[in-house]
Amino acid sequence: QVQLVESGGGLVQAGASLRLSCAASGRTFSSRAMGWFRQAPGTEREFVAGISWSGDTTYDRDSVKGRFTISRDNAKNTVYLQMSSLKPEDTAVYYCAAAFGRIRVRVGEIEYWGQGTQVTVSS
Repeated sequence: QVQLVESGGGLVQAGASLRLSCAASGRTFSSRAMGWFRQAPGTEREFVAGISWSGDTTYDRDSVKGRFTISRDNAKNTVYLQMSSLKPEDTAVYYCAAAFGRIRVRVGEIEYWGQGTQVTVSS
């Protein structure tokens, strides 16, 4: 079992930056790919960014490429999402995700989810 706890969400104005953190506990963290998904009201949960245990990264190219950066610190069992140049359309609940092996971009392939943290970007 892996427990994931997100933090760092909040209300910001357009153009601001935020850093989300996800602290993991339980079974081996470093062997798992980690990721961030988000879900806005009335929409499906969608992939934002993923990082392998060795640090390879993948982003949802259309929406966040160049603005968001995912990173991880295996010694601290923590994954981060640095978000800059935030837009109102980035408003959503952001979920941390863990999966064994390679980066997963489909909701159905995720093993463990955090409880989510709200990010609200005002115009």
